Amino acid sequence: MAERPDQGVVTVGRSKAGTVAANTIGVIFSLLMLFPVYWVLNTAFKPADEVLALTPTFWPKHPTFANFTSAFKAPLFMQDMLNGLIVTLLAVAGALVVGFLAALAIARFNFYGRKAIILVVLAVQLVPFIALLIPLFLMLQSVSLTNSLIGVSITYLVLILPYTVWTLRGFISGIPRELDEAALIDGCTRAQVFWRIILPLTGPGLVATSVYGFIQAWNEFIIINTLNSPAKQNLMAWLLQNQTTRGTAWGPLMAGAIITSIPVVIFFLIIQRNIATGLTAGAVKG
Repeated sequence: MAERPDQGVVTVGRSKAGTVAANTIGVIFSLLMLFPVYWVLNTAFKPADEVLALTPTFWPKHPTFANFTSAFKAPLFMQDMLNGLIVTLLAVAGALVVGFLAALAIARFNFYGRKAIILVVLAVQLVPFIALLIPLFLMLQSVSLTNSLIGVSITYLVLILPYTVWTLRGFISGIPRELDEAALIDGCTRAQVFWRIILPLTGPGLVATSVYGFIQAWNEFIIINTLNSPAKQNLMAWLLQNQTTRGTAWGPLMAGAIITSIPVVIFFLIIQRNIATGLTAGAVKG
């Protein structure tokens, strides 16, 4: 009797029923996660009477852009948007420069206290930054940096710097040292090795880290609301102004929340192609 080709082969995997059940659970979970986003969009396009109606509706009966117009015309909205962009870009740029150089030193050079620095960088991320708010305020006040965009930018730089150093250290450590040595043998200087070898291959890490830093700095609320006056805050703090003792303007609040999320989406769409391209190029060169 001829032996069947698949005899003795064990197929490992999920059954058809299990696959259907897993996909169903995934779809339900995704819908639950997307529902708050949908409700924000739904409320943003509703007039005030529909927003405050006792019976909620899942689609605006009379869609309107009045809430977006009200948000744009609100006091300090455009100023706070500009403040947020300035603070975020300064913090991200500073963190990338300082973090990259620190990560390069930790990953490429042996020096006394190197392991201790790595542990300190990791431990700093475990400390709730809100616990340092009062000492931070007193420190910035002593150098006259409270109620200033520079002071907040420095604070955000410190906030995202540990993650930047830790992440970029992993990327730099993944670059073989043999590439450095080969470049030095070919006549490159240390600076040329940095610009031609390490920096290009660390591109994906810089891009990924900038995304995290941008989101962290753009979405931060407590620090800038504590340190600065309303004229020098960001859009996250501006959203609080829609909640007063006389009630909450839900329509403009939801419209403002959508506008606030647009810069993050645009930033990600701009660099997402660079992430994929950088990862592919790094895989080929490595």
